[in-house]
Amino acid sequence: MINDILNILVYGGTKMAKLYFRYGAMGSSKSANAIMVVYNYMERNQNAILLKPMTDKRDGENINVSRTGLSMECQFADNYLSQSDEEIKKADCIVIDEAQFLNKEQVEKLLYIVDELDIPVICYGLRTDFQHKLFEGSKYLLAWADTIEEIKTICWCGKKATCNARLDQDGKLIKEGPQVFLGANNSYTPLCRKHFMRNQPYKE
Repeated sequence: MINDILNILVYGGTKMAKLYFRYGAMGSSKSANAIMVVYNYMERNQNAILLKPMTDKRDGENINVSRTGLSMECQFADNYLSQSDEEIKKADCIVIDEAQFLNKEQVEKLLYIVDELDIPVICYGLRTDFQHKLFEGSKYLLAWADTIEEIKTICWCGKKATCNARLDQDGKLIKEGPQVFLGANNSYTPLCRKHFMRNQPYKE
């Protein structure tokens, strides 16, 4: 984590602002990673801003909570990104959780912050939804990010999970419905492609 910060801030004595997209399936500790990155910046007296899209209000408006229990104050990206350049330039780094919920215009604003304001932006989010289709934010982050990294987790079978399966109340896979559904932890499970295609969320 310390090396991440050093690589983001300094390369040969020169600040190298980049747009990072770190994606992973459900349960891959994306939120925990986002919180830890901000914490490490703060330990070094750097001003890191933690954001999340306004779509995600599960834990309240000014708090970001990971499945591991880590939590940290945050702001809504929708409000923060509408501020003036002078306000945004006070940040040494911007970290965004649940970045899949960003829209194209917001991702374009992140490009502007990186390229014109010279501030690194680190985004964490899902790549695809419960139908294995790209979210809007993920689509443009995959297209435009300078650095793309996968945060890995595993399926129940032990293979790498790449799919986000949505479950009904009986624990069966759902493949129809709205793209955005912010359910509890038992509403989703990470699966490998094989068991996602087989509609097999658990070992039988």
